[in-house]
Amino acid sequence: MALLTPDEVLNKKFQVTKFREGYDMVEVDDFLDLVLGTLRAVYVENDELKAKLEAAEARVAELSRSAAEGESAPQVEAAQAPAPVEVVEEPVVAPVPVASVEVPAREPEMATGIIQMAQKLHDDHVRAGQEEGDRLISDARAEGSRIVREAEETSSRTLGQLEIEKSTLEAKIDELRTFERDYRIRLKSYLQNLLGDLDQRAAVGGPEDAQI
Repeated sequence: MALLTPDEVLNKKFQVTKFREGYDMVEVDDFLDLVLGTLRAVYVENDELKAKLEAAEARVAELSRSAAEGESAPQVEAAQAPAPVEVVEEPVVAPVPVASVEVPAREPEMATGIIQMAQKLHDDHVRAGQEEGDRLISDARAEGSRIVREAEETSSRTLGQLEIEKSTLEAKIDELRTFERDYRIRLKSYLQNLLGDLDQRAAVGGPEDAQI
């Protein structure tokens, strides 16, 4: 779908309806002004972005050419370097036999030193690994002991609390049983006394009732 240009939005004409009321032309014009301003801002921003992109691409191309020229320059200089360099090095070649005599004598020492250094590094790494392993094992054991100790302490506290609650409940049960026993005894005594009073009253009032 093609995008509208500011001129297309500005020159857009709306047909006036004949059979029903249309939109308010003032509101339509105001809205079109807003759309026009937005489109113009978008076009300006788009042009700026295109200019920045072209400048960036030109800069990249320039840097690429500079890098290519920098890499080719040493090769050209090496190709054009004068050949008499070998003549300058000839006097230095004379002491070579002396150096060749010393090198074989020092090579075993250097090899031995390298081997010793490698062995030392290996031993250091092994020792460090063992120490780290021992430390981890010790920390794990200490952590395990701490967890077990805390669990035992928690269990002991819980059991102690349960024992206290059990003793308290047993004491309350004993109190209730004692109260029930005493209450039964008092109730039985009260009922027996009441029955005794009733029997006495019946015995005393019996002949009079019979005469009546």
